[in-house]
Amino acid sequence: MKIKNPDGLTGDLWGGLAAMFVTLPSAIAFGVTIFAPLGGTYVAYGALAGILGTTALGLIATSFGGTNRLITAPCAPAAAMLSALAIELSQKGISAEPAVLMLIITCFMCGIFQLLFGTVGLGRLIKYMPYPVVSGYLSGVGLIIIVSQVPELFGVPKGINFWETLGSPQMWQWQGIVIGAVTVAVMMAAPLLTRAVPAAILGLISGILAYLGLCFIEPSMFLLDGNALVIGRLCDSSASLSSVIFGHWKAFGDLNAAELSNLFVPAITLAVLLSIDTLKTCLVLDTLTRSRHKSNRELIGQGLGNMVSSLIGGIPGAGTMGATLVNISSGGQTRLSGIIEGVLALVVFLILGSLIAWVPIAALSGILIVIGFRMLDRHSLVLLKARSTVLDFFVIVAVVVVALTVSLIAASATGIALAIMLFIREQIRGSIIHNKAYGNHMFSKQVRLPEEMEILEKYGDRTVIFELQGSLFFGTTDKLYTSLEPEFKSRSYVIIDMRRVLSVDITAAHMLEQIEAMLADNKAFLIFSRIPKNVSGGPDLRKYFDQIGEVKLKSHLQTFDELDDALEWVENRIIEDVHLERMQEKPLELREIDLFKRRKDKTLEALESCMEKCSYKAGDRIFVLGDTGDDLFLIRRGTVRIVLPLEDKQSYHLATFGRGDFFGEMAFLDGAARSADAVAFTDTDLFVLSRKRFDALADEHKKLAVNLMEGIARVLAIRLRYANTELRALHMS
Repeated sequence: MKIKNPDGLTGDLWGGLAAMFVTLPSAIAFGVTIFAPLGGTYVAYGALAGILGTTALGLIATSFGGTNRLITAPCAPAAAMLSALAIELSQKGISAEPAVLMLIITCFMCGIFQLLFGTVGLGRLIKYMPYPVVSGYLSGVGLIIIVSQVPELFGVPKGINFWETLGSPQMWQWQGIVIGAVTVAVMMAAPLLTRAVPAAILGLISGILAYLGLCFIEPSMFLLDGNALVIGRLCDSSASLSSVIFGHWKAFGDLNAAELSNLFVPAITLAVLLSIDTLKTCLVLDTLTRSRHKSNRELIGQGLGNMVSSLIGGIPGAGTMGATLVNISSGGQTRLSGIIEGVLALVVFLILGSLIAWVPIAALSGILIVIGFRMLDRHSLVLLKARSTVLDFFVIVAVVVVALTVSLIAASATGIALAIMLFIREQIRGSIIHNKAYGNHMFSKQVRLPEEMEILEKYGDRTVIFELQGSLFFGTTDKLYTSLEPEFKSRSYVIIDMRRVLSVDITAAHMLEQIEAMLADNKAFLIFSRIPKNVSGGPDLRKYFDQIGEVKLKSHLQTFDELDDALEWVENRIIEDVHLERMQEKPLELREIDLFKRRKDKTLEALESCMEKCSYKAGDRIFVLGDTGDDLFLIRRGTVRIVLPLEDKQSYHLATFGRGDFFGEMAFLDGAARSADAVAFTDTDLFVLSRKRFDALADEHKKLAVNLMEGIARVLAIRLRYANTELRALHMS
């Protein structure tokens, strides 16, 4: 659609005028639909209520909502919902006057709920209603409108339903059928002929012309009083107009608390529907105009508009798609176009109010039948083509069936229940396991001696690492247990990393506790890492686990802040389990370090004379990021961690070096500043070799220097190979 862009007031005037031509005929039709079940005398009042609703919504909702170009007017969902409520009230034996007031109060309560939705910030949530639920509801509303208007179109007496109408052709009034058929035909064909004039206007004009033509065949149709084919007089004077608008509130004292409480569910249902309809239109408007609406503010404006509309006897509405698109294409630019639409609706009523009495009811029925037909989501049939979307199609069907056979209120409850079901289904269909790896392919950052790596490669498959994601709740508990169960009997260590977990409910937590008990029976360990401290909209998971007894002082359950810490702890246990003699209590001599094994004693003595011996307490920093220095450090005893400082006093763990390893080789080789911090993780003893003293030694012992460099290169190559193995495992998972 090509969007025009005239400047200033002119564009808003044309946009508001075009939007008024679209909204006014539909609003009159909606009003007649709502109040016609209360008796023929309320048909004219329904037309007036549609006009008053158009005026109030255009002035109030537009002024306070704030979304440029949005047109708010009476809409089909409100008409279907309130007409069904009017029929229900009539069937309960409630007389017309109190029923009218109850409908007005329902509209007022709807506005209050919308105001509350916007105030508490529900605007962003309402628009995320699943598509199948919205589609089913709107299709149901469309069918209800069609079913309710067919008797009106055929002109049968009040109280005759759709099926009785079709089965009783003797009661049909051929004049109404002709007028309605002409209206429907012109309205359906109008978009194919021209888009300059709205289809509803052309349909209404054609219906009126068809009525005038029939008047020459049936002269009695020229009479207004007692003519069931037309709306009839709206009011006789300004005094009677005031009485029509405000007179219904006199019956408020006759309503009891039970009757008012019965309006709560219809009101909140109507509020949700109108809010969804408005926000859906706003999303389309954002796409067309490259703007961004404010959902909560818009709901506040809509709520105020519906409250004022009900106070003056008008019907409620929402941001309407058709009128909004007409406003844009006609040049509307700001909120002023919506206000002008409301003002023009009132002007038309004041000037042409007497002519509105001659509008044929069958023409309005024809307009509504076309609107109802266009509300049917025929595109939803494509959901039957794919197996994965068949359930979505049946959700739509279920909502439609409940709307037709029970009520719109029941359909809304069904929709909410099915929305919950759809959410659970999507959560269950998604993978809970983000990554799965084994301890002989995924290693900690602690740099190990070759003998230790051989052990981890051989026995590392005793460990399985699960990285979880998403929500762990009753719907995914069984799927998670099924994924973990095959590993229980064959693994000694089950690591569950929870960094990507969004929430955990008590069912999932209880299942994890059962897993811990089963592993403990097999003398295996359950290990948690990276438990989120906070999740969006959820509890502190650590405290949550504490409260339900999950994280306890048990020998077979461990928790770690980082996955690497968990891997390091498991690796140390595996190495100890195969009885590797680490001799941690005694510092290594130079000849015991792997780089210098099988070297001559004389050579080692010369090398050791060039080295310094240093000791550090746990937590001491050996060097920090940016320090100058070219020393190579060889670990005689203890462990050293290499960490990269980040913002807010955070750090990233790069590697851990243990007894017999070396670090600081980068500065030793290139002479650049230190690229990270080195921290003694435990009490540590070191050999320290500076590059200057090494170069001096190399002049006398060239072979020793070459062998040392080759040893450093070999160890670095081994480290890179293990890193490649881990990256391959992560990529293939």
